[in-house]
Amino acid sequence: MKMKNIMNNIMKPVYAVLIGILFATAGCSDEWLKPEPLSFFAPESTFINEAAYQAALTMCRKELNADNHGDRYFNYIVWDHGASDLGVTLYNFNCDDWTPNTTQANNPGNTWTDFAQTSNLFIKGYEYIKNANVIITRIDDIKWDNVNTRNSILAEALWIRAYWYYRLVHSFGDIPWVGAEVLAPKIDYYSTSRWAILGQLEKDLVYAAKWLPVSPAAKGHVPQGAANHLLTKVYLANCKFDEAIASATAVINGPYALMKQRFGEYVGSKPWWNLMWDLHRWENRNHSANTETIYATVNNRDQTQASWFSFGGIGNQLPRNYGPATWRICAPGSDASGDRVAPNSGFSSNEVGTGIFKYWGAQTDTLGSGIGSFRSNGYFHYTIWSDAAGNTWRNTPDLRRIKGNWIEMGGEEGAVCDQIVVTNGGSAACAPFMGQPLQRAWCFSFREGNDTLRYWYPWPYYKTFNMKVPQQEQALGGPGDMYIFRLAETYLLRAEAYWWKGNAASAAADINVVRERANAVPVPAGDVDIAYIFDERARELYTEEPRHSEMVRVSYMFAKLGQGGYSESNILSKSWYYDRVMAVNYFYHDPLPINTENAKRPKLLPECMLWPIPQYVIDPNLQGEIKQNYGYVGHNPNTPVLLEIDDPGYTE
Repeated sequence: MKMKNIMNNIMKPVYAVLIGILFATAGCSDEWLKPEPLSFFAPESTFINEAAYQAALTMCRKELNADNHGDRYFNYIVWDHGASDLGVTLYNFNCDDWTPNTTQANNPGNTWTDFAQTSNLFIKGYEYIKNANVIITRIDDIKWDNVNTRNSILAEALWIRAYWYYRLVHSFGDIPWVGAEVLAPKIDYYSTSRWAILGQLEKDLVYAAKWLPVSPAAKGHVPQGAANHLLTKVYLANCKFDEAIASATAVINGPYALMKQRFGEYVGSKPWWNLMWDLHRWENRNHSANTETIYATVNNRDQTQASWFSFGGIGNQLPRNYGPATWRICAPGSDASGDRVAPNSGFSSNEVGTGIFKYWGAQTDTLGSGIGSFRSNGYFHYTIWSDAAGNTWRNTPDLRRIKGNWIEMGGEEGAVCDQIVVTNGGSAACAPFMGQPLQRAWCFSFREGNDTLRYWYPWPYYKTFNMKVPQQEQALGGPGDMYIFRLAETYLLRAEAYWWKGNAASAAADINVVRERANAVPVPAGDVDIAYIFDERARELYTEEPRHSEMVRVSYMFAKLGQGGYSESNILSKSWYYDRVMAVNYFYHDPLPINTENAKRPKLLPECMLWPIPQYVIDPNLQGEIKQNYGYVGHNPNTPVLLEIDDPGYTE
């Protein structure tokens, strides 16, 4: 204990400097603390004309890729799915292990981190907010020839800041509000109520919607529709349902329309590919023919290198994160010589329409090298595809679940996948299976008496397929534009607002716009409730939405309204989020599956709805108090929380 106290005393001044790095742009007024500049790209010497502000916005736009790019620990949307009703992350789905002090990259609330402990959502989120705040704070450092230009640049920076704050308050709850560029190390932060932050986001987004252009100047620039779409989410979070309906309607009546015909780069290339296939090709997300895109990131090799995003690995790695490790099924990780068996890239044809993938061959160009970072469950695979006409997942006409758009691993009790055929032995272990459909009995872990958790489950191939592109092996994924918002979600948000108001008929009408486009059977108004709306979100927005964040939003709404037996006073003991996950996610029920990677069993506690704030953020804050969330070491119910925001960081 004595040694610990000595180390704490030694580290306190170090922490004081670190907090400035984590939350602020470096700088201090004391001469002896000023480093000799290595360059003159300081903000005061950089923001001298409109081009400088546009360059700063380019950086902020690129950072929006962080939400759904990268592998495993670095992909925020993957972690959001992993803490949801649709499955688990296979890297740590026991929330007993989610502590403020965890340093491994397996903690969704703390450590999606590299060795420097600076790349988790909490810290990176504030870095992205910091970059937007530099623009916001310095917007009047120059004299603008056109005030409209000034206002539109400010509006886009406010939207970007609001985007990250929305994600943070629905991961961590009450967090520090940083509304302006920080010019010196700061160690007196206090947590601010999430309700106060959401109130400020509402004001910021109203301003953004006023000044952002209806049609952006270029791909990747934020349009007015994106402001109104995010504003709809914030209005919902604040239980302002009429306003949410109005802002969603502004998007729906804007220059957007759901895609209902095939379009883009793949039309005519394969007769079995369809509209949903086209909609989810990265080449088509920013395609001029795609009227459904409200906002999509830009991250591909035909754009300037300044727009590339490489955090956590280049590209979105969709097949890596959402697909099973089929490439390991017929071999125990090594061949007779002891070498690890890898996919052979000697084949290049994709015959999905005829029900055949060339295993160990075209997989490098088609299936990808999945590792099941997020392992979906039977509720997503099977249950949610039943409809009012009596169809099930086996015979649904819904394009989002038909065979061909999905790789079907033989059904709920399936043992044979007839869509994947071994056409290249690849090793001595696989050679005996040449010409045969893939079989569950071949799974090396299954043969060894363990489970097939990571290796055998169906998945929506149309969502994860990514063509090989230069500088990135497709086996993991690849660079590519990604949706942030598209019109299908706007309809579902408006449907939710109608439902909260008790208007099930209008809610069903909006849901059915989305369902009918997918060739799904319309839902009767009497079947619509919040559970059904989230089922539809899963059907439509899998791999796209921050699932956990949206569930937390709804949980706070139930609590604020006092509905369903929920209240704000005990939301981390009883919430809609927890009840929903436990009701439909079989991973948290007996018999519990085993994670073969680390032998952990899944566990979820009510307090794990919110994630732990890293201790290395709290410790340096010597003159303030950042509130740790309930259920984690260091929580103090008496920690003060600011209820108002005095400084939004800008003037209109």
